[in-house]
Amino acid sequence: MTLHAWLASSVVRHFPRTPVPAAQPLVLDAALNERFSFQVALRLQAKERTQVRVLADGPEGWGLRVRRVGYVPVRHHNLPIDADTAALDEIPGYVPDPLFDEDEMLLPEGETHAFWVTVQPEDARAGEHGLQIRVEPEGGNPIELEATVRLHPITLDSRADFHITHWFYVDALIDWYRTNLFDDRFWEILPAYVRNVVEHGQDTLYVPVFTPPLDGVKRPSQLLHVTRTATDAYSFDWDDVQRYVDVAKESGITRFEWTHFFTQWGARNAIRIYEGQGADEHLLWEPETTATSHTYRAFLSQFLPELRRFLEHEGMLDSSFFHVSDEPHVEHLDQYREDREMLHELAPWMKVMDALSDIEFGRQGLTDMPIPSIHTALDFVHEEIPSWCYYCCGPRGPFLNRLMDTPLAKIAMHGLLFYRWPLKGFLHWGYNYWYASQSRTLIDPYTVQDGLAWSRGWAYGDPFVVYPGPSGPVDSIRWEVFGESLQDYRLLQTLGVSREDPMLAQIRSFADFPKTADWRRGVRAQLFGRLG
Repeated sequence: MTLHAWLASSVVRHFPRTPVPAAQPLVLDAALNERFSFQVALRLQAKERTQVRVLADGPEGWGLRVRRVGYVPVRHHNLPIDADTAALDEIPGYVPDPLFDEDEMLLPEGETHAFWVTVQPEDARAGEHGLQIRVEPEGGNPIELEATVRLHPITLDSRADFHITHWFYVDALIDWYRTNLFDDRFWEILPAYVRNVVEHGQDTLYVPVFTPPLDGVKRPSQLLHVTRTATDAYSFDWDDVQRYVDVAKESGITRFEWTHFFTQWGARNAIRIYEGQGADEHLLWEPETTATSHTYRAFLSQFLPELRRFLEHEGMLDSSFFHVSDEPHVEHLDQYREDREMLHELAPWMKVMDALSDIEFGRQGLTDMPIPSIHTALDFVHEEIPSWCYYCCGPRGPFLNRLMDTPLAKIAMHGLLFYRWPLKGFLHWGYNYWYASQSRTLIDPYTVQDGLAWSRGWAYGDPFVVYPGPSGPVDSIRWEVFGESLQDYRLLQTLGVSREDPMLAQIRSFADFPKTADWRRGVRAQLFGRLG
């Protein structure tokens, strides 16, 4: 039996056909409190299969977590295929993505597999440290490997003035785990997912006080219990909203994003709000009810003061984000303006933000905080219009993204690019969208990553970054690399680096930036070098 084992960085994908590389040492540089990862890759020859276990050990008190990198089938490349897209010869085929909490596997002959080691130093001192890896094949001699960690004398501050949200689909948890809306099982599952987003750098959580008007007619997932007491009169029970917010706060969430008040892609209608919490799907009004109708105005005039009272009682008013409608386009300017004016009349205290990419919304001040696509975000920056940024399905090609065929080294550039310009936050639509596009039909995320809509322009890897596990999320390597990249933002901010610093000059746009691991490693080396 010949078992090959080697160490690799976290920005290398190992495919079943990946060959054994030339041996080289692995040296990892990090701040004292920085979380980082690397991989242990294996390839077996001259035996049909063997059980293999991977163990990791390090300095006393350090947290080390070993997970098996799983493969999922990807049917096509996302189009257009960029010149720097990884693994042109591997797709269609099996792509590494989910990380299973397993430290052993039955390793087949002639296939490369990998294990992911996540390291969290605790009470660490600056200097050089060793991490020991032991690969134990059943019936064979163990293989010993070592990675060198250089911890630098700096503790990263928490990220400031840049917020991150990924839309969190409560309906997906209800459907996947077959809960009866917000039953005991739901509240058992929820905390693991909320902790997960916080662990990956997210500070803002979507609160489905009403069922989000996003991506079709969704399963009711309305936290607020609404009772109609008379014609155009309502009462509200906030117990489940309170419980959800409490879970979020306990998990480390510090900002809250509230349900869009009007329908998606045009802002023409009132959203679907249900009697009770929607168990029998009894709507308070017809779906065609217009956005500024008497019926909806009457509801909002009662709900919005109640919302404000809740937020003030919880000390959340200044840490909440509100929406009018998702992705309006320039032809919707007049309707959006009408909706916004009604909200301003009923709730003058409310500031709004929306994903919209036409700069006219910003120029006309129709939204307090635009969230343009990264395709147009720098236009807002150049006109000094404060904004967040987002991407959804695209742009692709040379642009920043984190799809199934986006090189991991490119994904690792998120933190540096976010810092480069004075943007205020990042929004992504797909944390756990485990559905066929714009439907209530669950897909199997382990075999489908495009919402069954690649032919209509959806991208493999866009709808979700975590997979459903037995009692919580299964991370993807894309999600891990994205989360770790945000520490670059913290490093730059902790050191007080200017956005115009020459070391960042090669980052010219969200499409024109260095996309190699060596370049990012060089920037981090320069930053650590400034510590003396």
